[in-house]
Amino acid sequence: MKLARKDLLGLEGLSREEIELLLGAAESFKDVLKRKIPKVPTLRGKTAVNLFFEASTRTRVSFELAEKRLSADSVSVSAKMSSHEKGETLLDTVRNLQAMKMDFVVIRHGSSGAPHFLASRIDASVINAGDGAHEHPTQGLLDIFTMRERFGGLDGLRVAIVGDILHSRVARSNIFGLRTLGAKVVLSGPPTFIPPGVEELGVQVEPVFDRAIEDADVVMVLRIQKERQDGNFFPSLREYAIQYGLNRARAAKLKDRCLVMHPGPINRGVEIEPQVADGPRSVILDQVTNGVAVRMAVIYLLSGGEVEHGLVS
Repeated sequence: MKLARKDLLGLEGLSREEIELLLGAAESFKDVLKRKIPKVPTLRGKTAVNLFFEASTRTRVSFELAEKRLSADSVSVSAKMSSHEKGETLLDTVRNLQAMKMDFVVIRHGSSGAPHFLASRIDASVINAGDGAHEHPTQGLLDIFTMRERFGGLDGLRVAIVGDILHSRVARSNIFGLRTLGAKVVLSGPPTFIPPGVEELGVQVEPVFDRAIEDADVVMVLRIQKERQDGNFFPSLREYAIQYGLNRARAAKLKDRCLVMHPGPINRGVEIEPQVADGPRSVILDQVTNGVAVRMAVIYLLSGGEVEHGLVS
């Protein structure tokens, strides 16, 4: 099977079959990453450009590793290293890069819709590595992949996404992907962090944090995104930790098989206690590991690669 898309701009609108195709390819690439030499010649001769106009560690390095593991050539450019600092438009930047015969553009940008803007104007495949507070599709896929590894499937799974949902592109991608695969999603956080009308996406909003997590199979804790806030959304960090932090006492009451997840970076002692982030329920580092395999799968399938009988070919 092939992925009949040029770009990956979000999980909204992807079918169940498309998501499962991406997850199946990621499973194969995770096996590749366990080899003594974790590299395949699949994309030799292809070129990827990573454009990061916002700070990133995990996502940027993960994409760079994915490209190298597939034997693609890659170049990474940050905003401060580009002509963007001199006033060049985003479109002109990318058109100049495309003139150098690139095949993929991985872009993280502070403006929602920036990847969509590019995808409609250039021939190269565009992969959204996070646009504003809109979507972060590869993070959503790696989160879902991590859940599927542990539970086998997502139908009927209860996932609590808690914290700063209003500013979280990760939350949006997870909501779209999880709902498409049959999971039940409950959101909780300060009222100022709950987007108006979010129930229309098929999720439940539970204002009481402890009720939101008590029957959850997965608790996904989100970071307070101060960089996207232009006002006071809660009284203090101490008050937030008391009311909405996943501490040891709360974690002790979770279901036996409940997983704790976090997309990172972590504000330790605020939205989650260090002992919980590093505890036996935590699969936070598994998420990071799975990110490389998932991003390999995305790049491979957008290049026209096929998956046959659950294996990449």
